Amino acid sequence: MASDTFTLEVVTPDRAVVREPVDEVQVPGREGYLGILPGHTPLLTELGIGALSYRKGGQTVYVAIAGGFAEVLAGRVLVLADAAERADEIDVARARTAVADAEKVLSSGASNASTDWGAVLQSVARAQTWLEVAVHAGAAGAGSRPAH
Repeated sequence: MASDTFTLEVVTPDRAVVREPVDEVQVPGREGYLGILPGHTPLLTELGIGALSYRKGGQTVYVAIAGGFAEVLAGRVLVLADAAERADEIDVARARTAVADAEKVLSSGASNASTDWGAVLQSVARAQTWLEVAVHAGAAGAGSRPAH
């Protein structure tokens, strides 16, 4: 008989962010979100920028994720993220400043040959994700999902 939970581990090069049994997880894959339930087929996927969410009992927890890989194995999901922060760890003022700064660079439209527009777009997406996860999870509470 299959278990109703599995272990979710979210780690970055700097620290372990999450390690706990969960009922389900949604991860921001490179090409869209993936939902993972107990007994999921093993897989390895590249991650994009977005909100990872997991459910444990009746509570939904959010983690902002930027890049990396997720591996699904029997009884375990391992997320190796380039960057990750739990919603309750995010500094909302810092995230708002990062969004404003990144959008300012985009709106300037300066054709500087040294501007890496791909990196600028990544910065905007990352800052917006961090802000959405922090504000929405804090404002709406458990059970809600940030817009993506």
